[in-house]
Amino acid sequence: MGPETRDELLDAAERYARTVPIPVDFERIEWECSDRAVRRAGACLYDHRTEQVTIRLTWEAYRSFGWDEFTGTIRHELVHAWEFQRFSESGHGRRFKAKARELDAPRHCRSFADARLRLVCSSCDWEARRFRASEAVKRPAERRCGSCGSRYRVEHVESGRRWRTHAGYLVARRKLDGDW
Repeated sequence: MGPETRDELLDAAERYARTVPIPVDFERIEWECSDRAVRRAGACLYDHRTEQVTIRLTWEAYRSFGWDEFTGTIRHELVHAWEFQRFSESGHGRRFKAKARELDAPRHCRSFADARLRLVCSSCDWEARRFRASEAVKRPAERRCGSCGSRYRVEHVESGRRWRTHAGYLVARRKLDGDW
């Protein structure tokens, strides 16, 4: 059985991280838990001024993945911490890939949340999942499909409500209110 609270997750993550064979200064790493993230299981932030690294882990990702799979996220974020501490920058380039391979850290995590919205082309079969109301979701009439040039339609997945214009978006938001 893994951690059952956010504080337990952070404690377990830091303990686990110290067992990973990567030369990072743990005294300069802070650990946080996010309840907001819906697309990423973790994030590594760097303050260039203080050289402080913050590893932010997503509670819902942990609950979805379980501890064994989530340790891959911890290793992934440690690679970013290593890059930040050593090079003052981090990405997913060759250096990252090589270090991640050494640690068996995944390059990407699988999705752990269902998208609230779908952006769909009205002519071809292109579609994209959206978790938040981007400009394309709010104003689909102003955008065109990159594949065929047709207009988009937006669908609120849970309710099935659809719109093609900004006015339609506003009506959907108002009607769905707390169920948005």
